[in-house]
Parts: sequence; structure tokens; C-alpha cells
Amino acid sequence: MGKTGLVYHPAFLEHDMGPGHPESPNRLRAIMQRLEESGTVAQLTRIEPRRAEDEWVTQVHSPSYVASLNRHAPTEGRVSLDPDTSMSPGSLHAAYLAAGGALAAVDAIMAHQVEHVFCAVRPPGHHAEAGRAMGFCLLNNVSIAARYVQKKYGVTRVLIVDWDVHHGNGTQHSFEEDPSVLFFSTHQYPHYPGTGRGTERGKGAGQGFTINVPMEAGEGDAEYHAIFLKALVPAADAFKPEFVIISAGFDAHKDDPLASMGLTEAGYADLTDIVAGIAKRHAKGRILSSLEGGYNLTALAHSVDAHIQALLRA
Repeated sequence: MGKTGLVYHPAFLEHDMGPGHPESPNRLRAIMQRLEESGTVAQLTRIEPRRAEDEWVTQVHSPSYVASLNRHAPTEGRVSLDPDTSMSPGSLHAAYLAAGGALAAVDAIMAHQVEHVFCAVRPPGHHAEAGRAMGFCLLNNVSIAARYVQKKYGVTRVLIVDWDVHHGNGTQHSFEEDPSVLFFSTHQYPHYPGTGRGTERGKGAGQGFTINVPMEAGEGDAEYHAIFLKALVPAADAFKPEFVIISAGFDAHKDDPLASMGLTEAGYADLTDIVAGIAKRHAKGRILSSLEGGYNLTALAHSVDAHIQALLRA
């Protein structure tokens, strides 16, 4: 099989926050249908997710928060965690499997079974804080994966690139005092969750290892390309990451209903090419990409396909 892996499981569809909620199971259905129709899925190595162990989840989240999630998980109906985020009976298992899918992806990459993996998972993760769910997110999948690859495999420097249209506040807070993780985020500003000013550059020993690039509504492929070349590439080349993670939100697409940016499918492929170049120069090509946002089903499915095709070409 190919050098690019895919993490997916039907259990991700069992997380359901109700009729009309934008973060719906149909997002993954649309992605998988598109990958089948385009023939992309046949080029991918399937990687089975596992349930993430609390040992790794609590590297990022407080034990009291993890206990609270388990305690509040409903057997019927829904439990609200914040104004945008709730749990249905299948949510907690899906969240543990989404985080564990990222761990399984790390294992496959580090075992040289594949070079890169796209995790078609939900719920997404980058808004989840150490002690609270928010913004559709329960567990911070990419943060958990970053700590896992460091502690299990001895990787010292991890780059996280978050191109979701919303700022990854949870991921930033996980690593803002840590110089071993370089966090780079582009996001529409001002926009939910209100964080991610350019002046937020980390704290203490982590000062300078957080790079936020707030963007104005309407900016698209050309602006993103220029910012990645000007702000990300020099910082990443100086940092020399040994492992690269993408918080792959596709809600900066021009057709997304929750934002006002102008990226296209070709734009996402271009950003993927730039990140893949960084990974090739410093990280033996190793990239873990995990789904975050994206709420126009057609735009999401086609953007994911373009992203994965770029990984296959890398």
C-alpha cells in the first residue's frame, strides 16, 4: 500500500450533538464518500484506531477533567458541556477513539509503515483545554499525539501547524511554556474563540515558540501562501522539527458557513506542499494530520481529498 495512511472508524459517527449542529456525523460521511469516488482511498494504508489510554490523555488533560467526562457521559439523551458542545451516548467512546487514532497514527509512522497519516476523526480537538471541553472539542487529539511521540519515542522537537480558521487555544495552552513544541497558527481574527493575537508568543521558556498569524476576513490562497513562506518556513527551518503535526481544519474555505476566509481546494494542497517540504527537510517526511473543522460538506470533502493527494505526492 501507499506511504500515506488513513485513520477512520464508524464509531466516530456515533458522536451526535443534535439536529442542525454543524459538527455532524455527515462531515465524515462526505469525506469518506469523496475519497471512495475519487479513488484516493484505494491508495491509502488503513490504520485501525484504538482507544487512547488515560496515561496519555492525562499528559494534556487534568485527571479531574477526564474523570468528569467519564462521569457525565450519558447513556441516553445529551449532556451539555458548553454552549456549543455536548455529549451523546456514543461521544465519549468516539473521543477516546479519535485521540487513540492519532496515537495509532504515530505508531505507524514511527514504525516506518507509512510516512504520513490523515486522521478522519471526530470529535475534533484543538479547542479542548486541560480542564474543559469547548468549541465542539472534548479531547485535544493533536496535543495528546505530540506528547506521545515525545515521551514514547524520544522525539525532542515537534512542530504543530494549525490552519483551522479558528485559533487552536487548547493546543496553544498545552505548550505555551514548552520550547520543545513549536505551535504555528493562522486564523480569522477577530473570530471564535477570541484568542490568537500576534502578541501571544508563548511564556517563560516557551517564549517565541508560539507563532500566531491573525488574518482578515476574505484572505485566500495567495495570502496564505505568502504567510506560510514568510512566517512558518523560516521558523520551522530554524527549529528543525523531528515530527510534524497538522491541525487540519478546512473551515477557512471560501464556501464555509462558519467563517469568512477565501481558501480553495488548491490552496489547501499548496499549504500541504509547503508543510511537506518542511517535514522532508527535517523530520524524515513524518506528518500526522488530524481533522479539525470544516462545515460545508462539499468543500470539506474536496479539500480533504486535495490535502491527501498532496501528501501522496510528497
